[in-house]
Amino acid sequence: MCCTSTYRSHRPGDRQLACKRTTIESIHEFAQRFRLDAIPVERRRSHLPAAVASALPDDGVVVFTCLDEHSDTAAFSARYGFGLEDCANTLILKYSSSRGEHFAAAVTLGSRRLDINGAVKAKLGAKRLSLARREVATEITGMEFGGITAFGLPAGMRILIDAAVVERSYIVIGAGVRETKILLAPSTLTHLPLVEVAPLTLPPQ
Repeated sequence: MCCTSTYRSHRPGDRQLACKRTTIESIHEFAQRFRLDAIPVERRRSHLPAAVASALPDDGVVVFTCLDEHSDTAAFSARYGFGLEDCANTLILKYSSSRGEHFAAAVTLGSRRLDINGAVKAKLGAKRLSLARREVATEITGMEFGGITAFGLPAGMRILIDAAVVERSYIVIGAGVRETKILLAPSTLTHLPLVEVAPLTLPPQ
């Protein structure tokens, strides 16, 4: 995401600060345009699983409430006016390799379909690959089904992000529970541990 600040300074630190402020202001303006019910930073922990709250940066993200009935991607898109291409889902995958059985997370846009048996399988080096069962996904993440997010996942879990995700200006992603969501710039996700960005979805129809 580019910085559009008109701030003038010869000191790199000042310029960096100006860009940071512009980005934060921009994301909050974006949230206000969609009338999102933002949660103040100091109150986030009461709305998020502990692991998610600890993994989230204080700046550059907007955490907001969402009714359970509007939590699923299609319903959220219809209620708030976001395109499916600006809503990201985090799926938990179970796969086996020469080193045994593992779990991984895959982040993809609501408008895309994962190429599970092609690109994803190859990226993981998997012999067998499938979506984790609902009860398994919630147990290993400690999150609600339909609200699973890339933040606060178990240590050592690989996180695959489809390349199309990072091309968006802002996306909405789950927050660990169904009644809370997160608005952020996709670049924020790339700072998480064990993240890999690669083309993982089938071409749009």
